[in-house]
Amino acid sequence: MFGNSPFSFQEPLGETDYKDEELCWSVPQYPYQPIQHPFIMPSPEVSHALTLGQSLTFPFSGKTAKNKLMKSAMSERLSTFSSYDPMERGQPTEELVRLYETWAIGDIGIMVTGNIQIKKDHLEASGNAIIDWDLPRSYLEDFKEVARAAKSHGSLVLGQLSHPGRQVSITIQPYPESSSAIEHPPTSGVLFARPTPLTKDGIKDIVKRFAYAASFLQKAGFDGVQIHAAHGYLIHQFLSRRSNNRTDEYGGTLQNRMRLLLEIIAEIKWAVNDPTFMLSVKINSEDSVPDGIDLEESIITAKVLEAAAVDLIEISGGTYEQGQQLAQHRTLFSAAREAYFIDFADQLRPHLRQSRIAVTGGFRTTRAMAEAINLGSTDVIGIARPLTAEPLLVKAILRGTKMEAKSDKLPPIQLLRLAASGSQIVEIGNGEDITDFDSTFNVSRFIARMLKEIPASMSELLSIHNCST
Repeated sequence: MFGNSPFSFQEPLGETDYKDEELCWSVPQYPYQPIQHPFIMPSPEVSHALTLGQSLTFPFSGKTAKNKLMKSAMSERLSTFSSYDPMERGQPTEELVRLYETWAIGDIGIMVTGNIQIKKDHLEASGNAIIDWDLPRSYLEDFKEVARAAKSHGSLVLGQLSHPGRQVSITIQPYPESSSAIEHPPTSGVLFARPTPLTKDGIKDIVKRFAYAASFLQKAGFDGVQIHAAHGYLIHQFLSRRSNNRTDEYGGTLQNRMRLLLEIIAEIKWAVNDPTFMLSVKINSEDSVPDGIDLEESIITAKVLEAAAVDLIEISGGTYEQGQQLAQHRTLFSAAREAYFIDFADQLRPHLRQSRIAVTGGFRTTRAMAEAINLGSTDVIGIARPLTAEPLLVKAILRGTKMEAKSDKLPPIQLLRLAASGSQIVEIGNGEDITDFDSTFNVSRFIARMLKEIPASMSELLSIHNCST
C-alpha cells in the first residue's frame, strides 16, 4: 500500500506494536539515522568559521572583540626616518595608514600594531613609529589617522610599545642601553654594541616613557596597548637571567627581574586613568637558550600579569639571538602540529582564571585554529605573516571560503621569510600588487635581490640550506 515505506499494515504482533481503534503498525527495528541537514551538520568550513567568528569580551577592560582572530605585531617600518636628525623620525606616513585601512577591510577582530618605540634614538629598525615626548605633538594627528583606519571596520586596535635595549644594530645605535653590560652576540651578519646598564634613574625614565606613550595612544583613539616583553627586547632582557646579572632590586630573583614590567603596567594604569583601556603583554613561552626564561618562570609571570589585571597575554617565543636555529626548529615542529606554542598554552591555561590567552606562530589552517579554540588551549588566534600575503584572509575564513592560508616556496630561513613579509607590507602600504611567493620565479628574483642587499649573511644562510637563485 505504501510502496517502499518501512511501515506496513499487519496484525498486532506484541508489546512493541502501537495500536489505535482502526490501524496497527510495527516500528522498524533498526537504529535511527537523522537526516544530515546542512544546518544541523555544518561543513568544516562553516563549523570553523562559526568557532572563530565568535565575539570575545575581555575581563578587566570590558572591551569586546568581534571575533577571535588577531593580527599580531609585525614591524612595518613605514614611518619617517633620518640618520642625522632624530627629530625627523617616527612620524606615521600615508603608507602606514593605507596598510591599516587594508587590514581593517579584512574584518580582523584585534589588530596589534608593529613595535612603536618609546625613545627616538633607540629603535628596532629604521622606519619604526615612535612616541617620544621630545618629538612634535603634531604626531598625534598622524597616530589618530592610523587608529581611524584600523578601527574603520570594527576591529579593536592595540599599539605595541617597545624598547630594543641591546638588540639594535650598531649602525642604528652604537650606544645601546640594557639591564646589564652583556653584549648581544652577532646574529645573521648584524653587529651589536656593548650596552650600558640602565641606572635606577634611567629605569624610572623608561617607565615614564612607556606610560607617556600609552596615554598618547589613548588620546589618539587606540583601544589599548600591548607591552612587548618578548623576543629579546629590553623588558625581556630584564626578565631573562641570560641578559640580566644585576645585583639590585631589578636582578636576581624572578620577582626582581619582573619589577620593571610591573612598574610599567602600574604607571600606564595611572597615566591613562581609564579602566576600559585595554592592556596586553606579549611574553615568551620559553627562550630555549641556556639561562633563558623557562616554562616555569613563564607560567609564574603570566599568573602575576593576571593579578595585575592584564586583559590579554600573548604567547610567543624565541629571541633574535637564536637566529637560524629557531627557524629550523619551528619548521620541523609546525610540520607536526602547526601552532608553535600551543603546548605551552595547554600548560598555562589551568593557571589563569580571567586573563585571555593569545597564541601566535604557525597557524595556517582553520582546522588547527578552531581546534585550539574548541579544546580551550587559547582564546585568541594570532596571525602575522599570512596577513601580508593575504590582507583579507580573515574575511575569507569567516565567510567559509578559505580553510588555509596561502602557501609559499620560500626556503625555511627566518631572515629571508621576514624580509619577504616586510616587502609585502611595503607593497600593501604603497597600494601595489602583492608579490606571490608561491611562484618559484618570484622567490628566485627576491633571493637575488637580497643577496645584493645583505650578501654576507644571506649567502651563509642559503649555503646552509643548499638554496640557489
